[in-house]
Amino acid sequence: MPENDSVPGTFDAVPSSAPARALRLGVAGPVGTGKSSLIATVCRALAGELRLGVITNDIYTDEDARFLRSAGVLDPERIRAVETGACPHTAIRDDITANLLAAEDLESDFAPLDVVIIESGGDNLTATFSPALVDAQIFVLDVAGGGDVARKGGPGIARADLLVVNKTDLAPYVGVDVAQMVADATSAREGGPVLALSRTDEASVAQLKAWVRAVLASYRAGEHTAIDPGPMAPHFHAEEGGYTHSHDGSAHTHTH
Repeated sequence: MPENDSVPGTFDAVPSSAPARALRLGVAGPVGTGKSSLIATVCRALAGELRLGVITNDIYTDEDARFLRSAGVLDPERIRAVETGACPHTAIRDDITANLLAAEDLESDFAPLDVVIIESGGDNLTATFSPALVDAQIFVLDVAGGGDVARKGGPGIARADLLVVNKTDLAPYVGVDVAQMVADATSAREGGPVLALSRTDEASVAQLKAWVRAVLASYRAGEHTAIDPGPMAPHFHAEEGGYTHSHDGSAHTHTH
């Protein structure tokens, strides 16, 4: 709940017009970009002000959930794992049932929650959440993935509510110009918000915290509209001999 600045440690009541459920915030991006560490950063920054819950997605493991529980950022019971058993994007866009049920169970068990963060399994640059699952989404890149990746575009990069360029503290070690990467990302997003983030940089963490709080306030006021970044582009799967997987919104075809 929002902090009452006049009385430290107390919280304002949620407006009576607030939505009946928590804000659902999706976090997506390629493997290794630091999605779990970003979620841990959000939890550390906001757990004293907001009631939070987390759902992680992996294909065959609950490793991300175990990482977050061991980090001590939330009550371990507030961190749930979904094992998708298929391409990570399947459970966040194609068939969101498992994540919807997990979110509803989490909110029922710990009502009221303010924000439920849903982490996609690591995927490619085109991964996006269905607006039927999340109200807003963050797409995460990192400097170690290369300074040119931001300008390659794709639905997640171009149209997520926020693009995060993560692990900026590593830039000197991988030869990346963070300012140029942010400029490329801003251009690819036609001016949409881009945040250069390091969990060791308090100023950037404060910006991330402020963004989450602003989206939550807009959601509670009924002013936030979930935007569909658009279907994923056709992409190649190398496993099982390889096949091209395309998503066109209503039908999902696999061409082997």
